[in-house]
Amino acid sequence: MGVVTVPGVLREVVGEIEGMQVHPWDLRDPPPDQDRIEVVVAPPWRAPWITRLDELPALRGLQLGSAGYEHALRLLPPGVELSNAVGVHDTATAEMALALILAAQRDVPDFVRDQPAGVWPGPRQRRSLADSTAVIYGYGGIGQALARRLRACEVRVIAIARRARPGDGVVEQVYPASQLSEVLSEADILAVAAPLTAATRGSLDASALALLPDDALVVNVGRGPIIDTDSLVRECSTARLRAALDVTDPEPLPPEHPLWTTPGVLVSPHTAGSTSAFEPRMARFVRSQLAAYRTTGRLPHVVATGGA
Repeated sequence: MGVVTVPGVLREVVGEIEGMQVHPWDLRDPPPDQDRIEVVVAPPWRAPWITRLDELPALRGLQLGSAGYEHALRLLPPGVELSNAVGVHDTATAEMALALILAAQRDVPDFVRDQPAGVWPGPRQRRSLADSTAVIYGYGGIGQALARRLRACEVRVIAIARRARPGDGVVEQVYPASQLSEVLSEADILAVAAPLTAATRGSLDASALALLPDDALVVNVGRGPIIDTDSLVRECSTARLRAALDVTDPEPLPPEHPLWTTPGVLVSPHTAGSTSAFEPRMARFVRSQLAAYRTTGRLPHVVATGGA
């Protein structure tokens, strides 16, 4: 009978798995039944501090609770396969991206600042989502979920992914990353939902940001280092661009960092996936992953292998 561990916060909602022994473990205390553990489900909110995997001689798979996985690559023992939480965070992260976009376009932060003082500003025209163009950089599950929501707001959506592919009924065509610079000049909104890889790290640098039209909004729900932070601060400090960021570089953002006070920048503390929907969705996903492992001996959605 295979032995697997799940974080304590998920143990009750995951329940029992036929043909497997399921132990609660948050990867900090000594592992239970350590010589027989084959699969570890990582704690969803403390994944950067995964430790003790090298103490598990039978370990074959590590299941993350996040879509991003770059932080876990260096922690994988040789031969251990890494799977990410495909689809679990799509809806919540797309909701947050849409909330950030609407808040920034309709100047909601200004209203929040005015409310304690009882300020009723005079009428002026606000930006609309309707009839605008959004470029989504990273057209995986999160990017697709965001595109559906933006289309409902009557937004024209241009999708960018690693490779070109036909449209999906939401967008007419998915363009390759090599054409990103060709479409940035059309973006009223640039929404970043890409994973952090060698190809995407720093890809939105000063030259890329300079291609965006004046007053464009840069939204990041992917990973902070995809955008060159210093370049973004310079663009926003002159009010040429605006930004709404759920992820930043560095992260956590230090109290003295200029992003906190740069005009036109809205920051949320990497909270897109932390919603009431997470635990039941993650539990269903873990159960399906472990059922597949019981049948095939491998976790689906492998994104990397230790030592490879």
